[in-house]
Amino acid sequence: MASKFTVGLDKIINEFKLEEIHLPKDASEIQIDETDVTRPGLQLMGFYEYFNPERIQIIGKMEFAYLSTIDEATRQQRLEALFAQRMPALVISRELPYFEEMLELAQKYEVPLLRSKESTSNFISGLIAFLNVNLAPRITRHGVLIEIYGEGVFITGESGVGKSETAIELVKRGHRLVADDAVEIRKVSNDTLVGSSPDNIRHFLELRGIGIINARRLFGIGAVKNRENIELIVEMEQWNPEKIYDRMGVDTQYVSLLGVKIPSLTIPVRPGRNLAVILEVAAMNNRQKKMGYNAANDLLEHLGLDMESKEVIKDYDTF
Repeated sequence: MASKFTVGLDKIINEFKLEEIHLPKDASEIQIDETDVTRPGLQLMGFYEYFNPERIQIIGKMEFAYLSTIDEATRQQRLEALFAQRMPALVISRELPYFEEMLELAQKYEVPLLRSKESTSNFISGLIAFLNVNLAPRITRHGVLIEIYGEGVFITGESGVGKSETAIELVKRGHRLVADDAVEIRKVSNDTLVGSSPDNIRHFLELRGIGIINARRLFGIGAVKNRENIELIVEMEQWNPEKIYDRMGVDTQYVSLLGVKIPSLTIPVRPGRNLAVILEVAAMNNRQKKMGYNAANDLLEHLGLDMESKEVIKDYDTF
């Protein structure tokens, strides 16, 4: 399983265009590993039970108004107790002015002091979303991730089965490549996986007999995408005449990745099968199922038959 990840404070500063009031050292050396943030209203009142000093602290209009109502000595005492926790950063929202005590204490306790132009609620929601993506549990799997009709389809299979060749044909048909060969998968919520490509191989594909190509340079910016939710997993395998393949689609297959169930299909490969068209149909059919319509169940109803559907789940360790 994935280990705990961190994100540099410099990336947060650049992403949200924060003003640097005080930085005790280079922002890239300050690492954030908590996805939650805190508005320290209770802490400014002196309550520190259950307080997590590893979180970024946000001072908004309400906290600023409270600090403005208390006398200077009390404010100094309350702020010193907060800065003494040595949190990774304190951000003032709404471009509010900072108290001189804040700057002095930030320098004393080596706490980054930053300021945002955004409203407190907007900044907090954006920051939490950013941290959820960048600190999400992740794994890397061999395969190709491509967006087909808005559905993120993760194509897997043994090396040489034709994943990249199928991806190229899909790109030529107007779909968008996300990652080839290595797909970095992040769990951004309890039911959502986001796939992307490692930075050093983004937009590149390997085609046997041709070599390495750059999909963005060759087909244009509209042919690529940086990340996509994984909605369907397709495992391509060489046709096995002794294996019975699903011909109805009543049962639902899933693959469990990072504890998230993703619908999956096994597509047999043999000469004459147009895999790009098959994957287009698979993506559209998956979207239709999410919208509540299952063609197999509809056919059974027309025939007056009743078949019990079941779920088959494969864990990612065996995938």
